[in-house]
Amino acid sequence: MAELGELFSLLPGQTSGLMLAVLLLVCVVSAFISAVTGGAGGILMFAALNVAIPLRMLVPIHGAVQLLNNLARVVYVREHIRWDQCIPFFIGCTLGSAAMTLGLANLDWQQLPLILLAALIFYTVFKPKKLPEIRLKPRNFFWVGIATGTLGIIAGAVDPLLAAFFVRKDMTPKEIVANKSVMQAWCHALKVPAFIYLGFAFSDHLGLILLLTVAAVIGTRIGIALLNRINSELFFNLMRAALLVAGARIVYQLFAV
Repeated sequence: MAELGELFSLLPGQTSGLMLAVLLLVCVVSAFISAVTGGAGGILMFAALNVAIPLRMLVPIHGAVQLLNNLARVVYVREHIRWDQCIPFFIGCTLGSAAMTLGLANLDWQQLPLILLAALIFYTVFKPKKLPEIRLKPRNFFWVGIATGTLGIIAGAVDPLLAAFFVRKDMTPKEIVANKSVMQAWCHALKVPAFIYLGFAFSDHLGLILLLTVAAVIGTRIGIALLNRINSELFFNLMRAALLVAGARIVYQLFAV
């Protein structure tokens, strides 16, 4: 019971158990979306949790929940992982995360990463058919890792960035979900030592993290079951729709005062 008191202490003012229930439901839905479409669920979860959790606490808490959620997703699709893409990404992501954490990549204009991310998303969604898909060679995922590791520390949700490089017909839906999940798990895992270094105490919020994780894993399990029944064309249409929602959210974030 004391643990529940700690959970509610994170929520502002008169927030009731109903708000916590809504947040848990959002975690289920967002994890379901990520499992089915390969993207946008993370940023939906981030935006919803930001209603009740201050931003300075949300990035590490969201990262911990997404780490456990992505690891759960990997268990279901692990045989579809392409390590030739993942290993270069791991190296780049580690370097990008470390550089941002240590302050070696300070930005004078904090909105620049979000603008670049929004541009990449809208290119992916609206590009004419004559323009090529973004089909990187496996070794070039190193540079995606650099960008993802850097952005993950300051922006929280990284799935829209990764999703832009996986709207490609030369990979199956399960391969896309598997590789995105492994890459996101790595990125979120790096946040744990990063935010411990920056002074965040994960142990103080362990109850909330575990509660949100259970909700997310339930959504993931439901989504993976549906993924086994979905055809590729519908998958990519849903993925583009999810990216569009994520892009709209970023544009709103840029112009909101």
